[in-house]
Amino acid sequence: MKTVHHWIGGKTVEGASGNWGPVTDPATGAVTTQVALASTEEVDAAVAVAKAAYATWGTSSLSQRTGILFRYRALLDAHRDDLAALITAEHGKVHSDALGEVARGLEIVELACGITTQLKGELSTQVSSRVDVSSIRQSLGVVAGITPFNFPAMVPMWMFPLAVACGNTFVLKPSEKDPSAANLLAELASEAGLPDGVLNVVHGDRVAVEALLAHPDIAAVSFVGSTPIARHIHTTASANHKRVQALGGAKNHMLVLPDADLDAAADAAVSAAYGSAGERCMAISAVVAVGAIGDELVDKIRERAEKIVIGPGNDPASEMGPLITKVHRDKVASYVTGAAAQGAEVVLDGTGHTVEGFEDGHWIGLSLLDKVSTDSDAYRDEIFGPVLVVLRTETYEEGIALINASPFGNGTAIFTRDGGAARRFQLEVEAGMVGVNVPIPVPVGYHSFGGWKDSLFGDHHIYGNDGVHFYTRGKVVTTRWPDPSEAPAGVDLGFPRNH
Repeated sequence: MKTVHHWIGGKTVEGASGNWGPVTDPATGAVTTQVALASTEEVDAAVAVAKAAYATWGTSSLSQRTGILFRYRALLDAHRDDLAALITAEHGKVHSDALGEVARGLEIVELACGITTQLKGELSTQVSSRVDVSSIRQSLGVVAGITPFNFPAMVPMWMFPLAVACGNTFVLKPSEKDPSAANLLAELASEAGLPDGVLNVVHGDRVAVEALLAHPDIAAVSFVGSTPIARHIHTTASANHKRVQALGGAKNHMLVLPDADLDAAADAAVSAAYGSAGERCMAISAVVAVGAIGDELVDKIRERAEKIVIGPGNDPASEMGPLITKVHRDKVASYVTGAAAQGAEVVLDGTGHTVEGFEDGHWIGLSLLDKVSTDSDAYRDEIFGPVLVVLRTETYEEGIALINASPFGNGTAIFTRDGGAARRFQLEVEAGMVGVNVPIPVPVGYHSFGGWKDSLFGDHHIYGNDGVHFYTRGKVVTTRWPDPSEAPAGVDLGFPRNH
């Protein structure tokens, strides 16, 4: 059986706690790997290594950092398939989805390669007689990232490349459910020339998380995961005087107006709801159909959903893979089996789906629930699986009110041909990311990603300008120098005395 250890100080460090976590192949249900689960002492050791590395990395030149990052980007590009294969083996998503994940992570590495322009300061001269004021941004020290199972390569790359480019050192605690991609990311960084101790990977469960949140040498914590845990991360780390960006859960709505291209809307709903088996915080999980189009839209979504091919992620014919664990699969299924009792019309029930030859895998088919009420479990909760709910409203005003009443505010979308309606929606909707005829409005790397309300805890979104600001702190310097002509007698600086 494969064993995944920690990566600390530029090398593999064997787990010493005696605790191990199982890693399953979601397509077969078989345990293929064991991962070391760090003790508090092991976390402390990793932080100490990162702190020692910061003494030199924090004062390294920008050209040194960017040179390493350019080489890192080239190595990641060369190992796209290797990373994607690890993601498929441990997460279960199909290979094309896994490659897309790597590509979106690479965007942030590319952003970090241009950190020289992102870290430029400002200067005002002559604010008073011979007085100048400048502002600069400086690194924080040792920072930590706690990342989820659904994007084991992309989300870490949303964090550590910018953090180290800004001069920090980093301790990554990836999900223990699919840990291997994180180690390969760290090994490639070392191969690119990143000094030992600048990027460290510590595997673990809640013990490791709590140790990071409490550690006095951790200056900032980045997190992506569910809302309850994001709230805990923010509360605990803030109480320990750390800077925090904690991205939580979502219930992303897609508002479809009567004038929309229903074929385009149905295509978008299927790809956005069921891609990556719905295990993504930017999935469209609620369609709000306005007016009389509801029946036709639901029929079009059903027709497309029934054609999706479900199978192992390493099969090129598969369009959707299994869920990460059996426990998660059963939880997702419970929302479908209980939907009719809460008033929904079950258009598609995927709970009985299996794949021939892989009967022990964590399989579930696509489910579609229509005429869902806002007080039902399937609507209120973040299901994080291939379940799409459809709600009906008579007017745009009712639809926007429904969306804005949600406690989540991560992403949303509108489908319409009316530019005025789209403009009104993007100004009125209470969400951090908005798509207009775009179902999953994940910003490109040089814009920041993040939601509102219970989808974000902390003041900074992730990557983009917000990411740079999160991993640095500002300093303002006011200087006054005497004129050379005022130098003490006997000191000749070669300046004319008549100035």
